[in-house]
Amino acid sequence: MPELPDVTVYVEALRSRVLGHRLDQVRIRGPFLLRTASPPLESAFGKTVEQVQRVGKRICFGFEDHLWLAIHLMIAGRLHWRERAPGLGTKNHLAIFQFDSGWLLLTEAGTQHRAALHVIAGEEGLRSLDAGGIEVLDSDVETFAGVLLSANHTLKRALTDPRLFSGIGNAYSDEILHRAQLSPVAMTQRLDAEAIGRLHRAAIDILQEWMARLRHQAGDKFPEKVTAFRHEMAVHGRYGQPCPRCGTKIQRIRYAANETNYCPLCQTGGKLLADRALSRLLREDWPRTLEELEALKSR
Repeated sequence: MPELPDVTVYVEALRSRVLGHRLDQVRIRGPFLLRTASPPLESAFGKTVEQVQRVGKRICFGFEDHLWLAIHLMIAGRLHWRERAPGLGTKNHLAIFQFDSGWLLLTEAGTQHRAALHVIAGEEGLRSLDAGGIEVLDSDVETFAGVLLSANHTLKRALTDPRLFSGIGNAYSDEILHRAQLSPVAMTQRLDAEAIGRLHRAAIDILQEWMARLRHQAGDKFPEKVTAFRHEMAVHGRYGQPCPRCGTKIQRIRYAANETNYCPLCQTGGKLLADRALSRLLREDWPRTLEELEALKSR
């Protein structure tokens, strides 16, 4: 899922292409994308884009008369800019937004159809899409700590909860926790002030570093290679590969369609975290250390 750094770079690329330009029409393939009926989508046709901004993980276009189009890419949605009109013939093409400056193509891999488009009237309507999480990049450590300690959750859950922190998801939470050298299953209300300060600093550094890196990679072009798995990442998507800090093999916890990646030496004191997909089978035999895991694999 595109997260804060990716969505920010999308927004910046779109601003340079559509601000001050007119939306002529939108062609949608299938009824699942558009999630609102009023105002109608057609009410945006012929209107000029006055703002493009991020709200959480959404990309929001502000038009004349306080009308907004909000796109949530979810897991597999991606945006592409075209100078010439693309067709809707390919299965993963969901919508084409035709501006007087070019065409914005929305695609979604797979068959889940999770990407969403909302048509919203007014600033209050736009705020209704905001889950309420703070912007970490704008926060001081006291504000960050207050939000983090407001409920007792695992760090992984807290960082990815949009009601607490805006725009952080599965990938960058892994990177933040690795930088801070904290376990993804550590409980928030058990952290001391030093650990919270380290987490706050890591969150800001990781988000800023990745925004800078993605801006550099895109240059003046539209960001086309948006992915949750990048070879420069320290732990996310790098199961079994060496930790760049200590060389220990990266481990993971799998749950539903997601996984959490971490370094057992840097983050959990050498302890392995039980993988639910396997722990139900292994029960009490689930290995607690890297040495036990290697012994189990060799049986």
